[in-house]
Amino acid sequence: MAASQTQPPDTSMPALASQICNHIASVFSMPTAHPPALDVLVSELSAAASRGGRVFLYGVGREGLMMKALCMRLAHLGLQAHSVFDVTTPPIAGGDLLLASAGPGGFSTVDAICSVARSHGGRVVLLTAQPETGTCARHASAVAHVPAQTMADDAAAEGGGGGAAGEGPRPLLPMGSVFEGAMFVLFEMVVYRLGEVLGESPEAVRSRHTNLE
Repeated sequence: MAASQTQPPDTSMPALASQICNHIASVFSMPTAHPPALDVLVSELSAAASRGGRVFLYGVGREGLMMKALCMRLAHLGLQAHSVFDVTTPPIAGGDLLLASAGPGGFSTVDAICSVARSHGGRVVLLTAQPETGTCARHASAVAHVPAQTMADDAAAEGGGGGAAGEGPRPLLPMGSVFEGAMFVLFEMVVYRLGEVLGESPEAVRSRHTNLE
């Protein structure tokens, strides 16, 4: 019995992959007072497409990389999609949509960009894990709540609920990785559902992929 209690955890590739995927999947069954993020994003994006609006996407750090990945797929679906700060990004205007990410609830740059978008008539959808306490939500027309760990609460999670942070086992998904991983999975669901709503065939989506590679 003593040997089984001290047996090291399974750190093989299949075991680690399973643990990570299960952790991210659990985010989507967590309770929230907000409408499902998938429904919010599909509704907002399909509405923007129907009115001929453009979609702008912004996030910082690894969240920003996830937003760029979604921007690419939205372009493949036929939407006019732009990453903020690209040199060819046009000005936002009424009828356009800004999707902004602030997992911990607020970043100064996200605050500023959301404010500018609203002042020019754009609609703002905020992806966040902290919709009640963050600063960015005040600029949002709608919130896509992703109730995942971010850097706003990772220290407490790593501490295991007792003792100081860092005393617990080493986390598989540190800092904001849970939120960022959940973003990727959520965006794949959005692309699948949005493709159905817009009536985009796999062939049509593939035809919009760049050939300058």
